[in-house]
Amino acid sequence: MMRAHRAVITGITGQDGSYLAELLLAKGYEVHGLVRRSSTFGTQRIDHLYRDAHEADAPLRLHYGDMADGNALARLIREIRPTEVYNLAAQSHVRVSFDQPTYTADVTAVGTLRLLEAIRDFQDAVGYQIRFYQASSSEMYGKVVEVPQTESTPFYPRSPYGVAKLYAHWITVNYRESYGLHASCGILFNHESPRRGETFVTRKITRAATRIKLGLQPKLYLGNLDAQRDWGFAGDYVEAMWLMLQQDSPDDYVVATDETHSVREFCEKAFAAVGLDYRDHVEIDPRYYRPAEVDLLLGSSAKARRQLGWQPRVSFDELVTMMVDSDMEIARKEQMLAANCRDAILPYR
Repeated sequence: MMRAHRAVITGITGQDGSYLAELLLAKGYEVHGLVRRSSTFGTQRIDHLYRDAHEADAPLRLHYGDMADGNALARLIREIRPTEVYNLAAQSHVRVSFDQPTYTADVTAVGTLRLLEAIRDFQDAVGYQIRFYQASSSEMYGKVVEVPQTESTPFYPRSPYGVAKLYAHWITVNYRESYGLHASCGILFNHESPRRGETFVTRKITRAATRIKLGLQPKLYLGNLDAQRDWGFAGDYVEAMWLMLQQDSPDDYVVATDETHSVREFCEKAFAAVGLDYRDHVEIDPRYYRPAEVDLLLGSSAKARRQLGWQPRVSFDELVTMMVDSDMEIARKEQMLAANCRDAILPYR
């Protein structure tokens, strides 16, 4: 039986992709995810959703593809014939973008253009509309010119990642205005969860706090502790993505908690949650400073709250506790594994 809603998610194996897939499946969608071909599996975040995903009528199906391959994107759009497309794929690590600026631009910026072209060509051929969501970023504001940042705040990106996201944002707006695409941009401020990658600062902090508590790690090395961010829960933010595509008219929306906290405060709360003082365990390493720093990001989500009826449910304190609790379970498993390995080796000494 044909499902009424069929969505494509690029970046489905990432933090946001996994939460969005959960949300759409719960709403009865047929979900198709784009994954890059690799010699190792990278589907850990969606393994719990991946039952029978190779069957023809499975609600979740994965397809090999790459944002650098426009022909493959066009072929997938023709074959899947989605009603909605969520573009979450990107080289999304800000610090890494300084080391890999060309790759970041190709995947994050031009990749979005390739996907938009695939959608436009398909719509021209078959005559029905696909609704498109573009994951824009608060990093586009960069060196902020006003506080808080709204949909009308001028952009001033301070990293190759921010610049690439800005291109993707404006090319989406251009295709909306030029070709009548139902294309919306969510300007998402920082959003975290237990599924956040371990190289991102929040997850790096919660992993270290729990490992240090159990004696598995001596120190945590960080860069700028005074940087301030508007941190929310990724599970809340994917709901805003979906709500944007349910509107009659496409638009752009800031998605944020409307409050800001420093990296130092995140450290303080995460270490306190395991009974430690971060000042005894955190050291500054200049290697983690960005060539151009973004000091303060603070969003105003008034438009999203008013027009979408969206609001964040998880507070900053609840988010930190959620991540610490999850990482403590992982750390305990690591501790048990280390103890078992020591016990196995002892008889041979």
